[in-house]
Amino acid sequence: MIDWLIHFSGSLLATGRDILPIVAIIISFQLLVIRKPLPHPGKTFTGFIYVLLGVAFFLEGLEMALFPLGKLMAEQLTAPEFIGIAPDETVAWHAYLWVYIFAASIGFATTLAEPSLLAVALKAESISGGAIRAWGLRIAVSLGVAFGIALGAFRIVSGTELYYYIIAGYIIVIVQTFFAPKMIIGLAYDSGGVTTSTVTVPLITALGLGLATTVPGRNPLLDGFGLIAFASLFPIIAVLGYAQIAVWRNRGSLS
Repeated sequence: MIDWLIHFSGSLLATGRDILPIVAIIISFQLLVIRKPLPHPGKTFTGFIYVLLGVAFFLEGLEMALFPLGKLMAEQLTAPEFIGIAPDETVAWHAYLWVYIFAASIGFATTLAEPSLLAVALKAESISGGAIRAWGLRIAVSLGVAFGIALGAFRIVSGTELYYYIIAGYIIVIVQTFFAPKMIIGLAYDSGGVTTSTVTVPLITALGLGLATTVPGRNPLLDGFGLIAFASLFPIIAVLGYAQIAVWRNRGSLS
């Protein structure tokens, strides 16, 4: 218990060091540029303490649970006894089917639970007057992340280069942008950013590093990273496609 408190105190100090510049900038602009007193200083200070403790506990939880859990799942899903091969046997990419299924499932579930995506989806539904459904947007983004993470896991297993997928993906995005409704383009591009937040990133990063560590012939530094790029790219494709399909359906119903 004492060791954990010492470790947590270090995390708390590091978090405070990272957050203090943000607080200093906000307060400086409030007092020196806007030249108005800080409203509700007591509530502001309390909120700062809550943020400080919350981020510190969150980072501590990542180190204690999520990163080890992602690595453990990758080790179990790629173990020779689970795949059903000899330890020294060369494994084809299709032998890791459960890895792709797990990657897609974890990508879908974490994105659907992402608070930032929920906030953006609700705001989009409110501003559009219901033309954009919050639930439909969340499902589209989650499916995009699920496919992207599964494809990223395949890239790690197969050892192919990352830039092939990213270049091809953005070519698809550019083509989709010309045909998608203008009102959805900005939201679609933002959807790629809101998925890479507090819930999704830690698990995806842990999964990528775990796979690169356990799959034979992979380097964690070279192959373990890059899944976040898939999680940012494919939601854009999914939302643009979702909007285009909705337009086609509306045209079909009117004809």
